Amino acid sequence: MSKVGFGAHPFLLGFDQLERLVERTVKAGAEGYPPFNIEQSGENAYRITLAVAGFREDDLSITVEDRQLMIRGRQAEDEQDRVFLHRGIAARAFQRSFVLAEGVEVAGAALENGLLHLDLRRSVPEPVVQTIRIGRK
Repeated sequence: MSKVGFGAHPFLLGFDQLERLVERTVKAGAEGYPPFNIEQSGENAYRITLAVAGFREDDLSITVEDRQLMIRGRQAEDEQDRVFLHRGIAARAFQRSFVLAEGVEVAGAALENGLLHLDLRRSVPEPVVQTIRIGRK
């Protein structure tokens, strides 16, 4: 028995990328650190907030490639003179990714009180009505 995907359905013309997008989203959703919130901050605006306590701006990188938002964090090792009796604050590197829908762009990012805020906005295209002329052969 063969697997039939979204792109194989006759009513979903041109949606073959949707299946790849869903698969990529499922793979990205298995991460657990750092914790995050996603909130709607306007009709076409969103905010992703990640808890990145202990990370500086220089420790973080944010990239968007092929509609995938990638946030990476790596802290510099400066623990030569430190002796921990208990270490409960995570200082490990992380990589968190989000798949962005068509038309969603990162409007800005800010680091405030150990929280990394990423503001997203969705551009709403003007509705287009196209009349197709019927010709004779």
